[in-house]
Amino acid sequence: MAQNWAAAPVHGTGRTSGRETTLIRIPKFEPAARGAVAGARPRKAGVRPLVAAIVWGMTSVIGGGAVIGGFAGAAPAQAQAATPNRNAPGSFADLAEKLLPAVVNISTSQSAPQRPQGPRPEIPQFPPGSPFEDFFRDFFDRQQQQDQPQRKATSLGSGFVIDAKNGYVVTNNHVVQDADEITVILQDDTNIKAELVGKDSKTDLALLKIKTSHPLVAVPFGDSDAMRVGDWVLAIGNPFGLGGSVTAGIISARQRNIDAGPYDDFLQTDASINRGNSGGPMFNLNGEVIGINTAIFSPSGGSVGIGFAIPSNLAKQVVAQLKEYGKTRRGWLGVRIQAVTPEIAESLGLPGHKGALVASVTPDGPAAKAGIQAGDVVTKFDGKEIDEMRRLPRVVAETSIDRAVPVEVWRKGKAQTMQVKVGELEAAEEQGLLTANPDEKQQPKDKAPAQKPTESLGMKLTGITPELRQQFEIKPDLKGVVVTEVAGNSTAAEKGLRAGDVILEVGQEEVRKPEDVTAKVQKAKEQSKKSVLLLVDRKGDLRFVAIPLS
Repeated sequence: MAQNWAAAPVHGTGRTSGRETTLIRIPKFEPAARGAVAGARPRKAGVRPLVAAIVWGMTSVIGGGAVIGGFAGAAPAQAQAATPNRNAPGSFADLAEKLLPAVVNISTSQSAPQRPQGPRPEIPQFPPGSPFEDFFRDFFDRQQQQDQPQRKATSLGSGFVIDAKNGYVVTNNHVVQDADEITVILQDDTNIKAELVGKDSKTDLALLKIKTSHPLVAVPFGDSDAMRVGDWVLAIGNPFGLGGSVTAGIISARQRNIDAGPYDDFLQTDASINRGNSGGPMFNLNGEVIGINTAIFSPSGGSVGIGFAIPSNLAKQVVAQLKEYGKTRRGWLGVRIQAVTPEIAESLGLPGHKGALVASVTPDGPAAKAGIQAGDVVTKFDGKEIDEMRRLPRVVAETSIDRAVPVEVWRKGKAQTMQVKVGELEAAEEQGLLTANPDEKQQPKDKAPAQKPTESLGMKLTGITPELRQQFEIKPDLKGVVVTEVAGNSTAAEKGLRAGDVILEVGQEEVRKPEDVTAKVQKAKEQSKKSVLLLVDRKGDLRFVAIPLS
């Protein structure tokens, strides 16, 4: 199967995925649209036959009336354990009674766009006394009345108080996104208008502030890293707009990646979480928030016992930054990375397929200034092991800005350590450094004659000519070997290579003509290597590809 091509930035502004799930934000349902699930993002085709949905749990209503249609029946109740555990509480009643006052309902309203009004057509002329005259007049009057009012879409979610004195409330970003008005509803149905302090789409968190003389109850954050698979948890929220509801379950898994964002590190639970639970807290048995309920994995939109929560240790840092700055301030390394496969590890002589492979380096970014190069594999960052690619973005993001940290990389068969001064992700985004390509120079007037293609690794290769630059949109200053054809049954095709790709390096050594590629492939075979590593450019996007030699 073809590889996913796009490399993921280390600061997490991109992501890679090989899943066959569909990520769906809950749409604004109208009563007439019951049974529909809309708003799905397009996904790449995969090999898994089961297509389910990651559903962001927020109930939507129009004009204040709850719409809970469109859910295909209730999910089966979770089976209770036949044998009681000596560590399991006899009842959650005391804990729930203590925690419920701290959990709030979030109601948001947003003005729906008004339908454009064109000129009103004239009523056809009929003979006096014709029954059609009254019919058409009534029809046009009703049509005009429907066009005048501007509808309001209302959504319901959950949240919890973390600071009773100052009125800070935590919820999900998607609960309050694009809202014109936000209302916090306490357990006793007290309604309080809320101010949005800050939000972060990358972790789907938002911080609100309310001002009230009403006494508030706050709950503390706990240590999500201390939670183990099998530990009891309590989830409280506002499912389907019903109000405060308590469900219990266990931690089913940790460090789940559901392709929801660049810093995916979710806790999975079988505690029932449904639409409207988004932003609600997940507690340990000490009454501490160890997760924020965010999404469910479901083919129907209802709970099937697979829910996901943002770990509190991730949320604490984001919430603290939102409180202090009104936005996040994350660390930035300035590289694009990709996963290290067993084939890539073998090609690089790297013990074990761990770390994050640097596909490209942002010019004048922190990594470039420290001497990190494309082809390096980051194995440690600030003393923390990088056992897989997706761990690096989170570790970098959590690092203080302008701090110099040691970074260990694997380069040409040995480990090297260099000092990197961490930059600021948001500042880099504002400056356009994350998507900017190097300035293109004026296209050179190549005089090279047309070359006869050379076949290697199931590909036809040739040097770069003016015609090929124009045909495949190759940057003027790019040097390498052009792939003009890929055999359909070749390993190169399986790895996603295609015509127009430019091979820049083979075995981490530059190539300028097809014969260079052939010679380096032959050398790798003589060294009994199982695969050869190519650095490939596709319209400015760099990626390493390991091609098996068998």
